[in-house]
Amino acid sequence: QVQLAESGGGLVQAGGSLRLSCKASGRTFSSFAMAWFRQAPGKEREFVALINWSGGSTYYADSVKGRFTISRDNAKNTVYLQMNSLKFEDTAVYYCAADTSMMYGSGRPYEYRYWGQGTQVTVSS
Repeated sequence: QVQLAESGGGLVQAGGSLRLSCKASGRTFSSFAMAWFRQAPGKEREFVALINWSGGSTYYADSVKGRFTISRDNAKNTVYLQMNSLKFEDTAVYYCAADTSMMYGSGRPYEYRYWGQGTQVTVSS
């Protein structure tokens, strides 16, 4: 069992930055990959970024590549999403996700068993 709790969302102007955090508890955090997804109103949940168990490998959706950075601190059981140069279309609820069976992660949301409650990111144009 893994519990996930996101924080750091808010309202920001286009071009601004936010850093999301997701703290995990319940299992050995350093043994599995972590991912961020987002869901805008009326749209399906979409992949944003993932990081493998050690933090040595990351992968991004094309829409955020070069603007967002995923990282993890295994000593703090926390994964981060640094979001720079935010655009109006980045507005969504952002979720962190984990599955203890995956060391390297996946971009498919149905492969993740554990989800946080989500944090709202709103970018004003």
